[in-house]
Amino acid sequence: MATNRTLHRRTFLRASGVAVALPFLEVMHPALARENVASPRRMVNICSTLGFYSPFWFPITEGSDYEPTEYLKVVDKHRERYTVFSGLSHKDQTGRQPHNSEITWLTSARRPGLDGFRNTISVDQVAANHFGYATRYPSIVLGTASPQSQSYTQSGAMIPAEVSPANLFKRLFLQGSKEEVARELQSLTDGSSILDRVKSQTQSLRRRVSLADQKKLDAYFNAVRTAEKELAEVQAWSEKPKPQVKEKPPNDVANVADLIGRIKAMFRLIPLILETDSSRVISMMIQDHAVVPQGLPGVTADQHSLSHHGQDKAKISQLKTVEIEIVRAFSTLLDELLERSDSSGSLLDQTSILFGSNLGNANAHTTDDLPILLAGGGYSHGKHVIHEGDDNTPLCNLFVTTLQSLGVESDSFGQSNGVLAW
Repeated sequence: MATNRTLHRRTFLRASGVAVALPFLEVMHPALARENVASPRRMVNICSTLGFYSPFWFPITEGSDYEPTEYLKVVDKHRERYTVFSGLSHKDQTGRQPHNSEITWLTSARRPGLDGFRNTISVDQVAANHFGYATRYPSIVLGTASPQSQSYTQSGAMIPAEVSPANLFKRLFLQGSKEEVARELQSLTDGSSILDRVKSQTQSLRRRVSLADQKKLDAYFNAVRTAEKELAEVQAWSEKPKPQVKEKPPNDVANVADLIGRIKAMFRLIPLILETDSSRVISMMIQDHAVVPQGLPGVTADQHSLSHHGQDKAKISQLKTVEIEIVRAFSTLLDELLERSDSSGSLLDQTSILFGSNLGNANAHTTDDLPILLAGGGYSHGKHVIHEGDDNTPLCNLFVTTLQSLGVESDSFGQSNGVLAW
């Protein structure tokens, strides 16, 4: 008997009233082709906040024939799938504290941490707002040490990072009991009714306040209406089954000293998130763990102390050991994204992956000439692109390029003065 070799992308597994959504499968590709449905574009941003030692990162020559440096040798097998940039930065990143540029890597807001500072929306949240609730989560924000993140809303509020792979896996892929789902739905319903009651009092309140206060109220109630819409979207997703994955739930890396283990644990979840279309926007912050990294031979000091090496060769050697392992973990992430595919090819080809740091020279806390690598996304890759001049090219120009590749209709972001092309 002939076998049906195609499968519709909206196929569910159904049994006893339960429906389980499937991730993209190869057998779905012919059906997708006939429907002329393109797979979604995606964005991943990864920042190692203590930088990368410049002589081990930046190639000497530009173009496609550059000699890979110590760090780039680790990921050189993917050379044709990424571009290395020199001469990109945000202006006016000196803040109250020497590491304040951590909070503006994805926003480019000026003078972070100084009096009157208010952060602006981050590039990942512009992308998340563009996609909205096409996925269960408009964005996923990850961290390796604390809830601090580089993701900020339109109002300048930080979105806390998830630091537990186990909790993230549960939130994404474990359905929960009927009772737990019911409690979740009730809490959403309660929230919606509260918003309805607030909205019902709008007109009477407007008659009792000044014109200036009316404008404030209008802005407030616009926010309420946005919250209502989002609440409805969240409630709709809570009623849908979560995708099933073959991977076992991960265990958290309890030891804060296991820097590389924590990075790898989060990196392993990124392909799952993208493959199941649980979110199309992911940002991750690799933070200072303030302890001597575990399991790295010859390393006797914490990464932050080593980044302030003062050109001491012994410290630089230890720093190299730490940073090479971070780059190696990133290379493994690219391996995973290349091996997994959807209807249009590998996840790597469909995902713009920004990897770099907010510090150009961590030893002196400088924020110019940032180490920046862009992988995947379907761009023309394989080069070292140098931007010359005393004033660096805005990193935001690259942000505009990546946003446009996602379908965001915008010619500017943050400090941009154009679109970056190479």
